[in-house]
Amino acid sequence: MKIVVLDGYGMNPGDLSWYSLEKLGELKVYDRTSSEKIVGRASGAEIILTNKVVISANIIEKLPDLKYIGVLATGYNVVDTVAARSKGIVVTNIPAYSTDSVVQMTFAHILNITNRVAHYARENREGKWSASKDFCYWDTLLPELSGLTLGIVGLGNIGMRVANIARMFGMEVYASTSKSSANLPEGIQKTTFKGLLGVCDILSLHCPLTNGTKEIINRDSIAMMKRGAVLINTGRGPLVNEADVAEALHSGHLAAYGADVMCQEPPLSNNPLLSEPNAFITPHVAWATLDARKRLMKIAVENIKAFIENAPVNVVN
Repeated sequence: MKIVVLDGYGMNPGDLSWYSLEKLGELKVYDRTSSEKIVGRASGAEIILTNKVVISANIIEKLPDLKYIGVLATGYNVVDTVAARSKGIVVTNIPAYSTDSVVQMTFAHILNITNRVAHYARENREGKWSASKDFCYWDTLLPELSGLTLGIVGLGNIGMRVANIARMFGMEVYASTSKSSANLPEGIQKTTFKGLLGVCDILSLHCPLTNGTKEIINRDSIAMMKRGAVLINTGRGPLVNEADVAEALHSGHLAAYGADVMCQEPPLSNNPLLSEPNAFITPHVAWATLDARKRLMKIAVENIKAFIENAPVNVVN
């Protein structure tokens, strides 16, 4: 069985082993694959694995031997699942492998913004504390999380974990979710999306990207938020209108934006958010801890084993 990994570098830049996949068939791994090389590289393969390489209906039509597409991520919008299903091709994803890592990054952004960790490390390197007349030095407000209100959009695995940790910090937690109020843990209050905007000091996005959630954060919704609120996005870049967020940061309506995702990745160098001093952007690395990538590899292998045994799991089409 021929297995082709089209863009393996993101998951495994060299610190993991492909051995468990090699045991399942004839394996060929490419670090990256441009669109014009997909068919040539995947020709004859029964199994292909992709992270961000787009597998369109046109590509699927040109790969008659293909029986399985494994997406090396949770989101599977890179595959035309309808076209795959019409050809009897199984498509799987990797669910919930990065929950702990993304939650950790969510609070890394929140704590960096409230405690200004990067700012004070930089100030110290520039000698500000050394030159202080006092034993301490600060030049920003330093709020406590306890007593602040966190608004969460989406209470899946990640959103729920963020909510529970926020409660441990002493935060009031409100959520916009499809879950019924009766099914929510004590301390998490359900409200509408508009209701959420008006009460939160910090708004954190954890919903999937759909036609209904694309750019839910825009000029109009930002105007409904408290002046000085903080926005966190470790979900999907297109959940926000980046130009509107940059404008709100520039005007001071938003105090800060912490994000691990952007609408275009990598972003254009002239993206307005990159020049905003209160925009804190990490380069889509929340998922990329070594532990999370080990889990990703393990689940990817288990998915293929299950498919070979005619009992596929994590099927999305």
